[in-house]
Amino acid sequence: MLLLILIFIPFAFGLLCWQSERIGYWMPRWVALSGIGITFFITLFIWKNKFNNVLNVYSTGYVFPQWELEYIYPWIPRFGINFHLALDGFSLLMVTLTGFLGCMAVLCSWCEINRYQGLFYLNLLWILSGVIGVFLSIDMFLFFFFWEIMLVPMYFLISLWGHKEVSRSDRINTATKFFVYTQFSGLLMLISIITLVSINYNINGVWSFSYQDLLNTMLSSNMEYLIMLGFFFAFAVKMPIVPFHAWLPDVHSQAPTAGSVDLAGILLKTAAYGFFRFILPLFPCASKSFASIAMCLGLLNIFYGAFMAFAQTDVKRLIAYASISHMGFVLIAIYSGVPLSYQGAVVQMISHSLSAAGMFILFGQLYERLNTRDMRLMGGLWSRSYLIPAFSLCFAVATLGLPGTGNFIGEVAILFGNFKAAPIITILACFGIIFSSIYSLILIQRMYYGPTLISTDSRSKLLTNMTLREKSIIIILLLCIFLLGFFPQYILDTSCITMQSIDVWLKECNYST
Repeated sequence: MLLLILIFIPFAFGLLCWQSERIGYWMPRWVALSGIGITFFITLFIWKNKFNNVLNVYSTGYVFPQWELEYIYPWIPRFGINFHLALDGFSLLMVTLTGFLGCMAVLCSWCEINRYQGLFYLNLLWILSGVIGVFLSIDMFLFFFFWEIMLVPMYFLISLWGHKEVSRSDRINTATKFFVYTQFSGLLMLISIITLVSINYNINGVWSFSYQDLLNTMLSSNMEYLIMLGFFFAFAVKMPIVPFHAWLPDVHSQAPTAGSVDLAGILLKTAAYGFFRFILPLFPCASKSFASIAMCLGLLNIFYGAFMAFAQTDVKRLIAYASISHMGFVLIAIYSGVPLSYQGAVVQMISHSLSAAGMFILFGQLYERLNTRDMRLMGGLWSRSYLIPAFSLCFAVATLGLPGTGNFIGEVAILFGNFKAAPIITILACFGIIFSSIYSLILIQRMYYGPTLISTDSRSKLLTNMTLREKSIIIILLLCIFLLGFFPQYILDTSCITMQSIDVWLKECNYST
């Protein structure tokens, strides 16, 4: 029942936000913070009580999949569709991350959103409810339902509450572009799910969308490869993987700060989650055949994202391309066939979510003061904007993977694990770390040391001290990044059973790169 509550609370509190605006303009944000805060603390309660013991899958005969919590309710029995939710260590980490970044998104939008606050927080909380549903769904139909439902509120966040300097028609066009891309990916997923379920029905004579039942479906090699490609392209759009990335920089540049936090910190990670949860276990042989191609696409992501980041003048577009580059490391790890790389990918996903969210929030605060995101207009701010440059430098070194940050742990684990499986790919990927250092330092130099196109006097009048709320958000995110860098064992222990069991399952299917 706890799993159902995790989905229901953001949904219900979203409706309360919408109606509470009648009480006062300040009420919806408190309701939103209460709702997502309760969700976050429930995940911490589950973590404390369910994940104290670490098992060794290889020595205990662990069966895949194994759930710590599970909820099943018949939904459409005629077609074998159930409201089936389940939680293991990996999904717990993702749900906890969703709750935490949800709180940060509400706090960072505290003074940014001035109109239709109730409706804004309704959409924000419904996105979070849909994302939690994606991370908990084990029935394939239910997974597709939440995969699609979380996109609609995001469309309204972009089109109605995008940045002020962007015209309404441009915001709507960008939101439509996002919606078309993601709907196309959803169509591919739906076709793949229906095909897989139909084949399972032809073999067993029973309709079932159950993850457990579909795991054991016997597929011909060609059919397995085709269905796998359908899932791959569906997740590739959301991750995103080059060349399916065109929507991401536009969306980030026009979305409100809270929307960018949700997008970079949570929505992109649903695709990586889908690779681990569905593509590798459901299609092990096809994934093995496709591994070298996927790793090359990961390299393309790393270098293309980095090179495009060099050329940006809009700070949010730079971070968007940096996100594309970092997700290339995750894609390489997914197809490595090595548990160490799997766990490195988990750490990388979490640490990137924290660092990207922090940068979007920080530069959102700077935008509120300067009303621009153009780095050419921000030069020489180091001595004029108080704490913001220092915080920016901290997030920049986290992005480039400095030792002591979670990004460093994730990247090193990915590269160490992947070296045995694909040494050439690994060596080339190492250059991506160098490029990330370059664009991170370019960001700091252009914004805080470089020349500016406007007078420093007029700009200095706009700069004010950070409020306690603003400083608290940034400090909390930085603490999490450095705690993850120095004490990653808690994350590794929580995810290890899931990652080891995936490895065992793949080895039984003769998966090895």
